[in-house]
Amino acid sequence: MAYTRKDVSTLTKAERRRFVGALLEIKRRGEYDEFVRIHIEYYVSDGEDGLRTAHMAPSFLPWHRRFLLDLERALRRVDSSVTVPYWDWTKNRSATAAPWTADLLGGTGRPSDQRVTTGPFAHAEGNWTLTENVTDTEFLTRDLGRRRDPIQLPTRSDLEWALKDPVYDTAPWDSTAGKGFRNKLEGWGSGRGSASWRNHNRVHRWVGGAMLGGASVNDPVFWLVHAFVDLQWSRWQRRHGRPRYLPAEPPGRGSAQHGRIVARHERLPPWDTTPDELEDHSRIYRYA
Repeated sequence: MAYTRKDVSTLTKAERRRFVGALLEIKRRGEYDEFVRIHIEYYVSDGEDGLRTAHMAPSFLPWHRRFLLDLERALRRVDSSVTVPYWDWTKNRSATAAPWTADLLGGTGRPSDQRVTTGPFAHAEGNWTLTENVTDTEFLTRDLGRRRDPIQLPTRSDLEWALKDPVYDTAPWDSTAGKGFRNKLEGWGSGRGSASWRNHNRVHRWVGGAMLGGASVNDPVFWLVHAFVDLQWSRWQRRHGRPRYLPAEPPGRGSAQHGRIVARHERLPPWDTTPDELEDHSRIYRYA
C-alpha cells in the first residue's frame, strides 16, 4: 500500500518528533553521511567533463526521486510511520514558520558565522556534526533570506511558469535550455545574479549556508525542498497527460551532450534503474 508524504506545516507534534528522531538516528548510525557523500560525488556541472546525472541535466528529477526514496527507506527502517514531508515555499514563506521551528529544523544562523543555534540540528546539541563537507566546517549553517543581500522565495507564479510548459526537456539538455519543464523547475536562467535563479535554485540560495553547494544534504531541509520539487513533477504529469521523460534516445556522437546525459531507458548512476522506471511513483507513495 502506498504511503503518504505530507505538507510539513500539517504535521502533528508526534509526527514532527518521529521525523526528527529518525533523522538523528540514521545520522548516529553513520548512514546519513553516505547520502552527503553521494550528492557531493554527483554534483557535476555543465562545465565539467563526464556524465551529468544529478544536476543541469534531464535526469535531475528522476535522480533526486530515487535519492529521496533511498533516504525515506532508511528513515522507515528506524520508524515505519515516518515519511519525508514537503515544504511548500510558495505558502510557508516566513523564516519563523514551519519548517524553521525549534521542534523541526531550527532557525537561521547567527550573524557572525551563520551557525545554527536552535533546534535539534544545532551543533551544540551534539547530534549533528558535519563530517562530510566541501569545507572544514563542522556545524550546520544557514542565512535564511540572505541578511546582507535579501532575496525572496519563489512564488506560485514562478512555479506556474514551469508547470505550464508541456515539454519535459529540450536540447541542449543542460542549464542553458530555454524551454522545457525540467530546467524551468531546476531553476537555471539567463543572466547573472539573483535574477537568474528560479524555483529550486532560488530556494537553495534563500536558505543559504550549507545549502549552497554540493554538500547541501548536510541541511535536512534539502529533503523537504526536493520532496516539493518531486510533487511538482507529479503535478506536471497529471496536467499534461503524463508526457514522457526526454530525451528518449541518447544524443549522437556529433552532439556536445554525447555520453554526458542519461536517456529514458539508460541506467541512472549510481543505481541500476532508469528514468523510465522512476516516472510513476503511485504504487510507492502519494502526496497529501
